[in-house]
Amino acid sequence: MLRFDPRIQPPVLLTRYFPKALWRLSGKQKQVVLTFDDGPIPEVTPWVLDLLDKEQIKACFFCVGENVKRHPELFQQLRDRGHQVGNHTFNHLQGLKTPDEDYFNNVELARKFIQSRLLRPPHGLLKKSQYKALSSQYQLVMWDIISRDYRSDLTPEKVVNNVMNFVRSGSIIIFHDSLKAQKNLKEALPVVIKNLKQKGYTFTLIPEEYQKVAS
Repeated sequence: MLRFDPRIQPPVLLTRYFPKALWRLSGKQKQVVLTFDDGPIPEVTPWVLDLLDKEQIKACFFCVGENVKRHPELFQQLRDRGHQVGNHTFNHLQGLKTPDEDYFNNVELARKFIQSRLLRPPHGLLKKSQYKALSSQYQLVMWDIISRDYRSDLTPEKVVNNVMNFVRSGSIIIFHDSLKAQKNLKEALPVVIKNLKQKGYTFTLIPEEYQKVAS
């Protein structure tokens, strides 16, 4: 039986607050979705791409618009290598701290560069008004497990345990292709992938039906 840790798994009340968001894939298939937030950046993202190629895994990258604008060739690599991309706002804005109009404009600015119907709000935080408006235009993709690879006070081993102790069929797992996370990421991600494969998990993407929300 899985334990519960609100630092790693979303609280039930939060999932109920955003009922149209995708927190976990349905069904009993033993599969997971690897997702990466905050890139693309040249210091980390190419390493992630090479590892995923080696392991024959496709993932979903929730990109910050200003990073895409700075590194369009790297963003194109994400697409060329068969990965999904999603909107993570243009400036990594937290919805609770941002007026609605400014937040919506920031999301739409990112969309010009990213062109995706998938959206993950930074920190997973939105006002109810923002959720209502955005969920009618985008598929909000949250998470079942957050690795906490960005925490400098955690070891790579702890990051691995954060994933492996709570993974289950349909888990959507968050890592970060960012400078803050790179030390833990580069040590933990290969181990997580190896362990997941040994436990019989396969890797999948966000299903097509979740990409038909926006017009």
